[in-house]
Amino acid sequence: MDVATVFLLLAAGVAAGITGSIAGLASLFSYPALLAVGLPATAANVTNTVAMTISSVGSTLGSRPELTGQSPVLRRYAVLALIGGALGAGLLLVTPPGTFELIVPVLVGGAALVLLLQPWIRPSADPARQASGPAVTAGILAVTIYGGYFGAAAGVLMLALLLVGLPVSLLQGNAIKNVLLGLSNAAAAIGFAVLAPVQWWAVVPLAVGLLAGSFTGPALARRVPTPILRSAIGLAGLGLAVALAVEAWG
Repeated sequence: MDVATVFLLLAAGVAAGITGSIAGLASLFSYPALLAVGLPATAANVTNTVAMTISSVGSTLGSRPELTGQSPVLRRYAVLALIGGALGAGLLLVTPPGTFELIVPVLVGGAALVLLLQPWIRPSADPARQASGPAVTAGILAVTIYGGYFGAAAGVLMLALLLVGLPVSLLQGNAIKNVLLGLSNAAAAIGFAVLAPVQWWAVVPLAVGLLAGSFTGPALARRVPTPILRSAIGLAGLGLAVALAVEAWG
């Protein structure tokens, strides 16, 4: 591995860590960088998932103010996120490539629209119902399965679900999203480390960049007005949905 490759993965990791911790769009930077340094698609996917586990550490540490008081929600869904990540990793290892990619643009585009329209989508006024509804539970399981399988824009899907289903602010939902997807990635990463072609030489510089970027991201998010942040995430998600649709359906 040459110096240029190391710096490319470091830079991609920093960008992915910042955007992932704020908007759930980390793979917009990290996955193409892994392809650019010569990894095949499957190896890039599993290597990316393993590195993202480190990103979750940074984003969780950086989001401590927003996580205050959210322990009941995290305890409720932590095991579910681990199960979803493990199931997603298993699906990747036993199903043909491309199974999910055809529907991903629709999921991402829909989630981005939900984020943009979230101020007009009012969840139940009863916090107890919001935090334990079967739709939220099923949605978290589905998103974490997808996160373990492929993961591109899983954060956008999770953030949209949390903002509509739970009584949380944008920054709180973002922090909870980072923890739950971190658990999902960790479960998937364990399986990939044993059974999949993880390229550890690429994990190290990418993970270092992700750790730095993900720790910085939440602090940057606090300085951006919520309407602007929501619009930026939603519009970026729509752009990614279009790009994924061109790649999957073209």
